[in-house]
Amino acid sequence: MGSRASTLLRDEEIEEIKKETGFSHSQITRLYSRFTSLDKGENGTLSREDFQRIPELAINPLGDRIINAFFPEGEDQVNFRGFMRTLAHFRPIEDNEKSKNAAVSEPLNSRTNKLMFAFRLYDLDRDDKISRDELLQVLRMMVGVNISDDQLGSIADRTIQEADTNGDNSISFNEFIKVLEKVDVEQKMSIRFLH
Repeated sequence: MGSRASTLLRDEEIEEIKKETGFSHSQITRLYSRFTSLDKGENGTLSREDFQRIPELAINPLGDRIINAFFPEGEDQVNFRGFMRTLAHFRPIEDNEKSKNAAVSEPLNSRTNKLMFAFRLYDLDRDDKISRDELLQVLRMMVGVNISDDQLGSIADRTIQEADTNGDNSISFNEFIKVLEKVDVEQKMSIRFLH
């Protein structure tokens, strides 16, 4: 299977993906192999159904939200490059990546991009703010029926009250960043990919 992955992925594509995502050559080849094994239609793209066959996503209460993050607005297929761009948000930040070079755009796995990815999991209508209803929907996905609606409402109200600094009864991205400033997002939103 490893040879199939390397024959269908050209070296120049691997180099472009390396530059864009920060993954190593061997990580890209291994992830391409995983991508092709998920591609049940064998058409070079993944559908939502392909992702739903991943056991870890199937049991994750936010699985559908995570799956949606792989798909650009209005798209129902994702190619390997888009797959890699989304996975790059979860790549740990290496020490040599922490020094900022102003000429280079911020890496996909930067703290800001990781936070934007997380923010979008809550911003269901993509209006750049998290409303009480959106927060309630996500909380309900995470806890199921283990907490009453009144308790969830109380949690949502308290969260918005603590985060909302401009008084619009919602959480903007800047307010989201402020709330999470002491959280080790780089660690919590990282997956160790084999080299």
